[in-house]
Amino acid sequence: MMPGRLLFLTSILLPVAALAQAAPPGGDAADLAQKLSNPVASLISVPFQFNYDQGLGPGQDGHRLSMNLQPVVPVPISDDWNMISRTILPVERQVGVSARGDDEFGLGDITQSLFFSPKAPTAGGTIWGVGPAFLVPTATDDKLGAKKWGVGPTIVVLRQAHGITYGFLANQIWSFATVGGYHERPPVSSLFLQPFVSYTTPTAWTYGVNLESSYNWHAREASVPLNLTVGKLTKAAGMPISFTGGVRYWLHGADAGPHGWGFRAVITLLFPE
Repeated sequence: MMPGRLLFLTSILLPVAALAQAAPPGGDAADLAQKLSNPVASLISVPFQFNYDQGLGPGQDGHRLSMNLQPVVPVPISDDWNMISRTILPVERQVGVSARGDDEFGLGDITQSLFFSPKAPTAGGTIWGVGPAFLVPTATDDKLGAKKWGVGPTIVVLRQAHGITYGFLANQIWSFATVGGYHERPPVSSLFLQPFVSYTTPTAWTYGVNLESSYNWHAREASVPLNLTVGKLTKAAGMPISFTGGVRYWLHGADAGPHGWGFRAVITLLFPE
């Protein structure tokens, strides 16, 4: 990895160790940290997720640095139900991905999910949510997006007990319309499946592992990265904030990548009720 990229990742990860010393011990902090592992918790959160991947492009020598803005906002719709809005807005810089030597920077396509979820777990302790997911063609460069409108179902199912969270999140999106001038683009039919498990300690450290598997039904290509992360909930200026760092390995990649190792860092602002 180039020294500049290593310096960038180090600058993101160092606050985890530095600010963790200010974390409130036990109790409320641990409960809040475990809520953060629940995609449909009654908790407003704003994650800034940074990813670095390599081994992309026709020569598998390209790389991508992305920042995903991922606000999660629960909206009460009755005494017993919430609607949880989860948005993924990527900002990407990639080199050598679309073609050797090409350099693109800009917004990618938004994925917008709306989960309708009971406020209380089931009698057996299961937490779930279901609803629609939308693909919105917001890419500012035609090489950073599909140039398609898409829609499909999404679901999340999980359980939480004794600091352990485990479950899965999935969606399937099909395109239904094309942005003008890009009719030659292939249709979108993409499956995303994310099984996850994490453990939150009484001192608000969270250790997690997940797969972010995706499958392109038209190209018949799968991408399967294994993510290993460590996070710490702390406070900055009186506000709860979570710092997470981790690595990932691409167990299987599409022909154009990514391949090999990647890196992740996440800064999450929390706004508990």
